[in-house]
Amino acid sequence: MVKDEIIGIGAEAILIKENNHLIKRRIKKGYRNEILDLMLRKLRTRKEGKILEKISKLKISPEILNMNEQEKTIEMDFIKGEKLSDYLDKYPKKTVFKICKKIGKNLAKLHSLNIIHGDLTTSNMIFSENNVFFIDFGLGYESQRIEDKAVDLRLLKQALNSRHFLNSRLFFNKVLEGYKDYKDREKVIIQLNKVENRGRYKQKQLRQKPKRG
Repeated sequence: MVKDEIIGIGAEAILIKENNHLIKRRIKKGYRNEILDLMLRKLRTRKEGKILEKISKLKISPEILNMNEQEKTIEMDFIKGEKLSDYLDKYPKKTVFKICKKIGKNLAKLHSLNIIHGDLTTSNMIFSENNVFFIDFGLGYESQRIEDKAVDLRLLKQALNSRHFLNSRLFFNKVLEGYKDYKDREKVIIQLNKVENRGRYKQKQLRQKPKRG
């Protein structure tokens, strides 16, 4: 018998590896009202489970096996591979560019179903069998808004700048090459530029704000 193994502890959940399966269990938050905490964990478990079910045919995320709202758990396939936050900079450039294009292609598939990941970083991507799998849809939701899809891309761009800063521009450009498969790509890119300009304007305003005293 293979012993269950805790392989991750996050702010909202613990990850337990059981044979070839992964169980995500949302944990109780002592600082929240008990009834509210129970409701939130149930709702977030249900929402993430539904997203995984909806995108299962895309083969870009773990396959969901079981969802238990009462236990606040989601059981899914365990994907054996390398987390891109740790390995992306270690691959040969040619391989990295292929991976980044694959990220863009898979994001295009996700957005075509109007699914927003909500936390699109290389820490939530696993490279396995020449494919990139997106994991942890705890902040994911459904939306047709171009703005929300642009923000998804913006989060990825920021993650690349932060974790893979030496080649982040090249990497993101390759992501955009793959993202061309999305029918509303140009609208999203235009909105991305607007989102970034708003961010720069706010930063400028904060720098120019006079200090008191």
